[in-house]
Amino acid sequence: MAHLFIPGPTDVAPEILAAQNRPMIGHRSQAFYDLFGGLQPRLKQLFQTGHRVYISASSGSGLQEAAVRNCVSQRLLMCVCGAFGERWYEVALANSVPTDRLDAEWGQPNTPEQVEAALARADYDALAIVHNETSTGVENPVEVIIQRARAANPDLMILVDAVSSLGGVDIPADDWGIDVLLTSSQKCLALPPGLAFASVSDRALQRAHSIPVRGWYFDFVQLEKYLVEKQSTPATPAISLLYALDQQLDRILAEGLPARFARHQAMAEQVGSWARQRFDLFAAEGYRSKTVTTVRKTQPIDFKALNAELAKDGMTIADGYGRIKAESFRIGHMGEIQPVDIDLLLAAIDTFLDG
Repeated sequence: MAHLFIPGPTDVAPEILAAQNRPMIGHRSQAFYDLFGGLQPRLKQLFQTGHRVYISASSGSGLQEAAVRNCVSQRLLMCVCGAFGERWYEVALANSVPTDRLDAEWGQPNTPEQVEAALARADYDALAIVHNETSTGVENPVEVIIQRARAANPDLMILVDAVSSLGGVDIPADDWGIDVLLTSSQKCLALPPGLAFASVSDRALQRAHSIPVRGWYFDFVQLEKYLVEKQSTPATPAISLLYALDQQLDRILAEGLPARFARHQAMAEQVGSWARQRFDLFAAEGYRSKTVTTVRKTQPIDFKALNAELAKDGMTIADGYGRIKAESFRIGHMGEIQPVDIDLLLAAIDTFLDG
């Protein structure tokens, strides 16, 4: 079986792909309301929340836009430690959201001390941070950052991008006090691209009600109305993808979230151990992703030739991203990938490297 060892899209199980072949139904029919309503309890389990989870026919970037449009009424502090924090910052600016950027060196995390100091310098009503930075392989210490940030400002809205970690890493939305926790379908959830999800707290929904211009497509108030009153969405949903989601949620919960988190941790340790022997790791010790490893190129490597060789066995890894493209490559270990798959991949890379 071919495997995508990249940070998304990830492998989708054949039966999940096949679920999309079910007959089409009207999105204003009882059959659809039953389908959509049945997703909510399992999504809440996945997000570890008692609040609602909105579903959007978009990528995760769409819900980055939703979070800043619905939850910032004064000024946003945007934590940046890689390419996807930079993107969220650009999204905020493109929506005319007053935003200050708090940078960490690529490969390093945003730290609680850094955030605490920034909050003391200006008046913010929202904080945004990427939990798992796919470009650098850094996992930010989000739980501790939230604790320190809330101690400084109890009313602060906390917005977290977990696009490349939710479903593979333990991120309890309610226990950590996250107001908006967003992800997308094509990473740890092992679904086709095209869906995005966000757990939204009552505080965040209340904030949205107070903001006069929230846009239309990603308006939390309108999404809530349709969810509560109709078990539906304001705009036409991606029905075939929802069939796949329905089946994949059962698959994820059958494995069990603790087991799923442990599997991702084990694969990260496998790849990390190998990378330290053959190259080096880009992310700082103690802040390394459990779903994607960014490998620092400490020796010359013909990456295109390596991937061409891996492709003969149906395997693919990812080049570096953004400003560190030339000095790194990335191995994704998320979704349906298993430790035995990692063993096969690393053995194939070793064979190539040893010539």
